[in-house]
Amino acid sequence: MAKMKTIGITAKLDEKFKIEVKAGDHTMYIDQTKAGGGTDAGATPLEYFFASLAGCVGTVARIVANQKRIKLNGMDINVEGAFDLETLLGKSKESRAGFTGIKVTLNIDSDMSKEEKEAFIHEVESRCPVSDNIANTTPIVIEVV
Repeated sequence: MAKMKTIGITAKLDEKFKIEVKAGDHTMYIDQTKAGGGTDAGATPLEYFFASLAGCVGTVARIVANQKRIKLNGMDINVEGAFDLETLLGKSKESRAGFTGIKVTLNIDSDMSKEEKEAFIHEVESRCPVSDNIANTTPIVIEVV
């Protein structure tokens, strides 16, 4: 039987593009660069999206390593992807607004062999909620109250 856990955040759009996000006891700011019309008070939504993926991969890697008693000294995580800026800005409808692909590159500091690292990361990816939500369609309901 599934043991479900619900999480949530609240956010408020302030001046220009600045958004204040409350997540538990933490406050984060999402913004655009000054060149993009923002105040540069925080990372962009897409940067937070990638940070969320990297954070989840790293967190699940630590959980798996602890459970399997694998010595994981650390891990460098790089995430990148390209999207059509013209679609985002409403200047084109030829492409979708999302990334055409996302590449995660990992440098795992551990005594594992390359094959062991690949098996380890395969398990991490299969247990990572963020990568699962990216790879699979998750229904989103946006409603006005």
